[in-house]
Amino acid sequence: MLKLEHVSFEVKEDRGEKGIIKDLSLTLDDGKFIVITGPNGGGKSTLAKLIAGIEKPTSGKIFFDEKDITEMSITDRANMGISFAFQQPVRFKGVQVLDLIRLAARQELSAAEACKYLSEVGLCAKDYINREVNASLSGGELKRIEIATVLARGTKLSVFDEPEAGIDLWSFQNLIQVFERMRKAINGSILIISHQERILNIADEIVVIADGKITKQGPREEILPELLGTAAAVAGCDVLSGR
Repeated sequence: MLKLEHVSFEVKEDRGEKGIIKDLSLTLDDGKFIVITGPNGGGKSTLAKLIAGIEKPTSGKIFFDEKDITEMSITDRANMGISFAFQQPVRFKGVQVLDLIRLAARQELSAAEACKYLSEVGLCAKDYINREVNASLSGGELKRIEIATVLARGTKLSVFDEPEAGIDLWSFQNLIQVFERMRKAINGSILIISHQERILNIADEIVVIADGKITKQGPREEILPELLGTAAAVAGCDVLSGR
């Protein structure tokens, strides 16, 4: 279980400090597919980074499996079972896909064992296993390879920050299928930051954040119809499209 208690996060500006996350409390149960959505600038990505340990809260506490992880490093949180996938996956020149999957799994997997993870995300393993994780790969390919590493890690909580960012429509359609398979295969919880209706539509629970605060939280069946009914009326920021 992930629990945030009265978490705030501020950044310094020329005119003082600006609150990004404001006294936010949130509990996410185990074994759930959760999507956090809301208008741009509302604090969604910041919240994901606070959970992963990339940023530290200005105040408040974060608990994972009832242990206080507020001051823990990214490495310590990863060792506890928290994975984080960036909006733009990191490229590793000179590192092969096989090496990356082995690092994620923390064991010397055979090529055949590593290929199973690539197959899970819809990639032809023989075409990718020995390729470098560099600029020769498209955004969609990188996204799926990154998800393969998350599957290889098998962590209790997998956090994805806007996985649809920067990929084409064909890759996005395949990405949805990957998440649908991942939802069935993974034993832990999946937390995704997203504007996309198709990702919202496969969630167990939806959390809406605006201006650093939770404005709605509940099962998809309850929250999504409200979002679909009001998104068109939101001036300047369509909740589902990110505009």
